[in-house]
Amino acid sequence: MRYFPIDSQLFSQNRQRLANLLKPKSLVVVNANDIMPTNADGTMAFRQNNDLFYLTGVDQEETRLVLFPEHPDPKFREVLFLRETSELIEIWEGHKLTKTEAEQATGIPQKQIYWTHQFEQIFVQMIFEADYVYLNTNEHTRAGVQVQTQDARYVTDFKQKYPLHHLERLAPLMHYLRAVKQPLEIPLIQTAIDITDKMFRRLLGFIKPGVWEYEIEAEMMHEFIKNRSRGAAYTPIIASGANACVLHYIDNSQQCQDGDVILLDIGAEYANYNADMTRSVPVNGRFTARQRAVYDAVLRVLNEAKQMLRPGNLWDEYHREVGKVMESELIGLGLLDRDEVAKQDPDAPLYKKYFMHGTSHFLGLDVHDVGNKYRKMEPGMVFTVEPGIYIREEKLGIRLENNVLITESGNTDLMANIPLEADEIEELMNT
Repeated sequence: MRYFPIDSQLFSQNRQRLANLLKPKSLVVVNANDIMPTNADGTMAFRQNNDLFYLTGVDQEETRLVLFPEHPDPKFREVLFLRETSELIEIWEGHKLTKTEAEQATGIPQKQIYWTHQFEQIFVQMIFEADYVYLNTNEHTRAGVQVQTQDARYVTDFKQKYPLHHLERLAPLMHYLRAVKQPLEIPLIQTAIDITDKMFRRLLGFIKPGVWEYEIEAEMMHEFIKNRSRGAAYTPIIASGANACVLHYIDNSQQCQDGDVILLDIGAEYANYNADMTRSVPVNGRFTARQRAVYDAVLRVLNEAKQMLRPGNLWDEYHREVGKVMESELIGLGLLDRDEVAKQDPDAPLYKKYFMHGTSHFLGLDVHDVGNKYRKMEPGMVFTVEPGIYIREEKLGIRLENNVLITESGNTDLMANIPLEADEIEELMNT
C-alpha cells in the first residue's frame, strides 16, 4: 500500500466494540469486495469493503473475517481468511499478505489466520455453536446497486447451507460504530485533508484563462499521488462557468474562460479515508463585484452552519436552520423576494431554486459515510459543510465545503488551514 502502516490497535478495538453490540452466541461474517470487471479481461482498481477494512485493516481481495466472541474455543473467536499466494501469483500480480504480515496489520494471532480455500473446513467448526449470525448488506440510503456483490452472494449461499440459523443485520451496528470516529482515525482523515490542501495551493498557481478543466484534473492527480494518496476520493468535479450549476458535472472537458468562476469539488483519499473539499475561484484571479457578493454570501452560510454542528443537535433541525440562513442571503442578493418568502409553502421553500442540495453529510471511510440522521450529533462525528448558490441564468455557481469534527465543546474545522477567504484566494492566485 502507498500509505504508512496503521496501528493495529485501531482494528482490534473496532472488533471489540462490535463484539459489545452483538446478541449472545452471535457469529459475524464480513467479506472483501470483488475485483470488478470492465470489458474483455480488464478490471477496475480494487477497493476494499469498508466494513472489512474497519475491522481488520486488510486491503486485499478474497479476504473474509469471522467473529464469534463467545465461542467455547478461544482460537475461533476471531478468525481471518486470506488469499493464499503462489509463485505464479507473485510473478503476475505481486506480493500478497503473509500470515505474519496479516497478524501485524490486524492484531489477530497468526494461529487464527487461514487461507480462504480453508473457509468451509474451519467455518463448520464454528457455525453450529451460534444462535445468531450477522451478515452484511449495503444499507446506505443513497445506494443504487445494480450488480451482485460478494456480500449478496454470501447471504444467498449461507441461507442454502444453514437455513435454520437466525440471521441478523450487521449494517446498523457498523453504521452506529463508524459514525463516531476513534482517536486513531482522525489523523488518517487529517492526512487526506492535508494532501488536499497541498493540491489546492498547487491549483491556485496553475488556473488561468485558457486552461482546460482536464488539465486542472491532471495537476490535482499529480499532487495526490505524489503524497501517497491512491488518488481522488471521488470522481472530481472541475466545473467552470455554467458547468458549475450542474451539481454532478464530471466531464471536466471545457476550456476555462476569462471572467468565469470555476467550482472545484475535489478531495484526496488516504488509507481508505477521505477528504471532501469544494472551492470556487475566479479563472482570471479576480472576482467581479457580483461574483464576490455571491461568494461572500455562501461563505457566511458556511460559517453559520459550522456553528450549528454541536453535540445534541439533530440532522433535520440543523438543515432547516441552515435553510433560513440561506434564505436571508438570497434575499440580500436580490434572488428572492421577502414578501414571496413570507407566503411560501414551508414544505417547498423558495431557496431550493438556488440551493437544492443538503448542507452536510457524514464523512470517513465513505465520502458519503454511513450514519443515522435520526441520531443526535456526538463528539467524534465528522461532517462536511457545503452550502452553495447556483444561478443558472448568470452561469454562476459557487459552493464552499469544509470538513468538521464534532467535539465535546463544539467542533473543530479540519480544513481551517486550506485557503477559503476570497481575499486570500485572490492573493495566492496573483503571486
